[in-house]
Amino acid sequence: MAILKIARMGHPVLRVKARDVEDPSSPRALQLVEDLVETMIDADGTGLAAPQVHVPLRVVIFQVTAGRDEDEEVEVPLTVLVNPVIEELETDKTYDWEACLSVPGLTGLVPRSSKIRYRGVTPDGTKIERTAEGFHARVVQHECDHLDGVLFPQRMDDLSLLMFREELRNGIPDAARRLMECSDAE
Repeated sequence: MAILKIARMGHPVLRVKARDVEDPSSPRALQLVEDLVETMIDADGTGLAAPQVHVPLRVVIFQVTAGRDEDEEVEVPLTVLVNPVIEELETDKTYDWEACLSVPGLTGLVPRSSKIRYRGVTPDGTKIERTAEGFHARVVQHECDHLDGVLFPQRMDDLSLLMFREELRNGIPDAARRLMECSDAE
């Protein structure tokens, strides 16, 4: 196992569409998953996609801790998805703050579908199909965006709400508060 270097915004590997994994149970794929898990834990992340560690393959990992948000009651154990596919189940978007290991130090207010269905396979070939809402849905969408060469700032409606995380200590900007209140009311 190894802790891998995380690509940062601007690196070409983060801008290309990742390739499908032909054999999720191959030694190369299994090693990649082990390295992704070790790297995510070392970086104190919630999720990680293979392109973020300079490997343009369609593999993501994530986990959701119960109680992370006041609305988040469901814990999602460490999940490995190979060749994932997402289907939006809600057209309404909710706004929340996102950060990314590939965009260190920054956070932004990002609209995402509030409810999705995702599917993929695990390295042992087990099929996974789940419905997700709230933070769980946001994490899956964020990680899968990496597979298509998309970083969270590209999803933002208002780039004036892209800021350094420590600036949030000064309070949430009024424009962000309005967007979040509108999405909460829906």
